[in-house]
Amino acid sequence: MTGNPLDDPLRKLVGDRTAKVLADHLGLHTTGDLLHHYPRRYAERGELTRLADLPVDEYVTVVAQIAKADKRTYGRGSGVRLEVVVTDGSGSLTLVFFSKAAHAHAHRLLPGRRGMFSGKVSVFNRTRQLAHPDYQLLDADADDGPEAKDAVDAFANRLIPLYPAVKQITSWRIAQAVDTAIDSLGAIGWAGVGEPLPAELRTGRDLVALPEALVKVHRPGSKRDIEVARQRLKWDEAFVLQVALARRRADESALPAVPRVPGGDGLLAEFDRRLPFTLTDGQRDVSAEIFADLATDHPMHRLLQGEVGSGKTLVALRAMLGVVDTGGQAAMLAPTEVLAQQHHRSITEMMGDLAESGMLGGSELGTKVVLLTGSMGAAGRRQALLDLVSGDAGIVIGTHALIEDKVRFRDLGLVVVDEQHRFGVEQRDALRAKAEQPPHLLVMTATPIPRTVAMTVFGDLETSVLDQLPAGRSPIATHVVPAAEKPHFLARAWERVREEVEAGHQAYVVCPRIGDEEDAKAAGGSAGGKDGKGGKGGGAAAEGAPDDAERRPPLAVLDIADQLAKGPLGGLRVEALHGRMAPDAKDDVMRRFAAGDLDVLVATTVIEVGVNVPNATAMVIMDADRFGVSQLHQLRGRVGRGSAAGLCLLVSEAHEASPARTRLDAVARTLDGFELSRIDLEQRREGDVLGQAQSGSRSSLRVLAVIEDEEVIAAARDEATALVAADPELAAHPDLRSALESLLDADREEYLDKG
Repeated sequence: MTGNPLDDPLRKLVGDRTAKVLADHLGLHTTGDLLHHYPRRYAERGELTRLADLPVDEYVTVVAQIAKADKRTYGRGSGVRLEVVVTDGSGSLTLVFFSKAAHAHAHRLLPGRRGMFSGKVSVFNRTRQLAHPDYQLLDADADDGPEAKDAVDAFANRLIPLYPAVKQITSWRIAQAVDTAIDSLGAIGWAGVGEPLPAELRTGRDLVALPEALVKVHRPGSKRDIEVARQRLKWDEAFVLQVALARRRADESALPAVPRVPGGDGLLAEFDRRLPFTLTDGQRDVSAEIFADLATDHPMHRLLQGEVGSGKTLVALRAMLGVVDTGGQAAMLAPTEVLAQQHHRSITEMMGDLAESGMLGGSELGTKVVLLTGSMGAAGRRQALLDLVSGDAGIVIGTHALIEDKVRFRDLGLVVVDEQHRFGVEQRDALRAKAEQPPHLLVMTATPIPRTVAMTVFGDLETSVLDQLPAGRSPIATHVVPAAEKPHFLARAWERVREEVEAGHQAYVVCPRIGDEEDAKAAGGSAGGKDGKGGKGGGAAAEGAPDDAERRPPLAVLDIADQLAKGPLGGLRVEALHGRMAPDAKDDVMRRFAAGDLDVLVATTVIEVGVNVPNATAMVIMDADRFGVSQLHQLRGRVGRGSAAGLCLLVSEAHEASPARTRLDAVARTLDGFELSRIDLEQRREGDVLGQAQSGSRSSLRVLAVIEDEEVIAAARDEATALVAADPELAAHPDLRSALESLLDADREEYLDKG
């Protein structure tokens, strides 16, 4: 055998048919894939699995004992049905077999016997059942012959692994395939199986060898074996990923960049002199980190995390002004046209005449600040492109239209990316092509990310955190409005909105979807993303609902705006805003709301980031359970931005004891975005947080949990950074290099480029 046997295709091990099922339904293609498909949990001999908690319509594996078995006829005696009742002390479950299967299984499924049973849970006559389940008996019986006795003996003295399975292949069939793989590798002494962790690291961290870890995780003799195996396998995942990120950081650091050191009497100094407030300590500290990076001769790659309203845009603007002072240009990329327009408006307002270079009344120290989006008119677009190529525009704010071939800069020095929309490798290369040397990069996010997630997801970026709110920002009171249980609470919510408007303030009402015909087609399922098209936070929609199939469609902006204007908010100036409006119409609505010409804005999550109206003090979020925790936190950050206190009301029909209500209660309880992001992460699959390439059965994070394993991730980052510094090409670590190549298939390479 040549090469690493873990790379062998599964068909050599388990045959074409089983290999096809494992590939098609679990994404397992090689022996290594199979051995890294770890047990979800372990059943013990004598352990009672709770049948009382079985979910309907899900595939399950249970360990239980047969209480009774009856063969009955039906259909005037022509059909036979075998009903087997199994129990574990907490509840019971009926196994049903029909026709030939009833006869085939009757002699084995006898009262007193114990086994593993797998199938989809359904309900018939108010009784939970598995129809035609797969099963494997766990106790010996004379009728089963010597082979069954051997199988049972194999189970007798160890924990029973229960694997993530699907309808097409059961947990114990996966276990049989794993056993075949382990026996096959054991027969050759695990020859050729690579060891990705350096020997000194394993010794220093007291980690077992990879073959031992794989045997112990699949065939544990004790719970201690599982612990030892999982600790080693967590290190594999953390270390290989951190080496990939460390190499990317090293590659970025090796690139040349123009140092950008602003003088003391230019545009930045004048802007600072005019600021009507003092910077917070956090803003000063983060700015110092950014300017230190900009002064180096390799590109800055920094992530700026900030609580909603912490002043990230101001920090980014100061960095852009500093680059303009050095003769360079800065580009800010926003994910949507609404946000690009909002940034352009707020930045030009903050700068005043400093943003009007060359215009009547413009400052001599100033520069042009231009907007570039896909929907601009030809004349405006032509002028913006001219201002960029001539260098007259020091700052450009736009959408991905900035990356198009026609866009040319005189000297692009800094790129600011708003809201986690990091570049794919193509976009990053396209931007680099617009500068003589790679520009500096600042990524901003208002979604607080726990430190370990930042190290795992944004591991090629240095991280700065703004967690201090500027002076004068008001607290936001958040309350859950249980609309189904207490309808009068909803009526009171609309009274509160009226009271805020009568006091001279404004309000937002947020809905999960738009409500036009195109939107209605997609409304049956999820909501909660950008303009109700799914997206972040949308996946949690079903939690706490009675039944997905029975749920009404999410509430819609157009419907609610109409109902409010004719009903509880009659007489107030109510308008709608959503992502499918024409750009000019959206901008007009936002301008009028910002100017105080509207009282209530009924909108989708298009207002989630960047919208800054200090006079808006109240927000009502309809169907709040259809949004994610972090998204709710983002949304409520739109109120309380002035001197008056903010109010956020989370309207939900979710039941009081449901997971959805638990999430809403958590949002109401704290304004700490980092605490909420931990709650959000704990309640969702890791893949949701780590991006598409990290989810699914081939995820490189199988045992590593980014919240629980904070110490492992931090230590792995330190070890990886030191190793890459000493051996950038990994020449002395061929097995680690192979593990990296396996990790960085095309999908994950793109994941690491995009983040």
